[in-house]
Amino acid sequence: MARDSSRRRETLRKKASARRAGTARVTTRRASSPSIRGGASGLRRAFDLLLLALIAPLAASGAPPLADVHVHYKWSQREITPPADAIRTLQDNDVALAVVIGTPAEYALELQRLAPQLIIPIWSPYRSPGDWSSWPYDKGLLQRARAALATGSYAGIGELHLIGGFIPDWRTPVISGLIELAGEYEFPLLVHTELSETSYLLELCRAHPGLRILWAHAGAILDAAQVGEVMSACPDVWSELSARDPWRFVKNPIVDPAGILLPEWRSLIETYPGRFMVGSDPVWPVEQLDSWDQADTGWQHYRRFVEFHRGWLGQLAPSLAEKLRLRNARALFAVH
Repeated sequence: MARDSSRRRETLRKKASARRAGTARVTTRRASSPSIRGGASGLRRAFDLLLLALIAPLAASGAPPLADVHVHYKWSQREITPPADAIRTLQDNDVALAVVIGTPAEYALELQRLAPQLIIPIWSPYRSPGDWSSWPYDKGLLQRARAALATGSYAGIGELHLIGGFIPDWRTPVISGLIELAGEYEFPLLVHTELSETSYLLELCRAHPGLRILWAHAGAILDAAQVGEVMSACPDVWSELSARDPWRFVKNPIVDPAGILLPEWRSLIETYPGRFMVGSDPVWPVEQLDSWDQADTGWQHYRRFVEFHRGWLGQLAPSLAEKLRLRNARALFAVH
């Protein structure tokens, strides 16, 4: 089975490479020069930097720049999407700013080292499969979080999955501790709630006035009226609409079958024009999240995730579209 898994991963990687028309082909020999620090990792970084230097002039299609505020770069993606390929994908899609969640967290820093003007890394508590559901019970998590934030390398915390059925009360030590750290560092806290009611997030935000919450997927399964309830009650909640597309969170869509933004969502966005953003959430296939024997091919689907948002953003007034596409994210993460 391990042999079959390796073959599948290699096939996926070859297909992903074949999709990238125009990508420069670079051949290198194994270097032995002691001037390259870090051994094998140093050689890989040197290669990535060389590749980026060659492909950067080819990147971008000319579409308006976009901020993607929900980008994953995970252990299950890295084998078929090396760091340089991930950066190239962002550049090809005219992404001007990407908020990256690494699993483990250090993976976000790898991307930032290659493109410091493009990548905003936020600290993730997840290190391995299953952490997204077990993290609130990790007694060593707060110590790791404080040590990581003290380095000055991160600009936020998340994504924190707070999903009905297994998540404890937000007042428990680990969850409340991360909330306190976000407030202490004045960082946005990326929160993923997946509950049929709004009470969990409403209680959390009301208990922490001034805490900037970036609400993943705008509540994922909630309708526009429920999202509006939170936006009205919590002035420091910002909503991002990643995965609110035809392939993932489909229960309460934001567009009709023809791709037209629904009136209730248009009204909500126009009511809170400075607090909505977009993102890709490049995770695929969603029904096999973090499968041990299958690579996550989210980055190979990146373009369709982003183009979905460009489609409905184009239906808004240009000044409003620009806010959702770029300006709101820059304001939240203090990027000038």
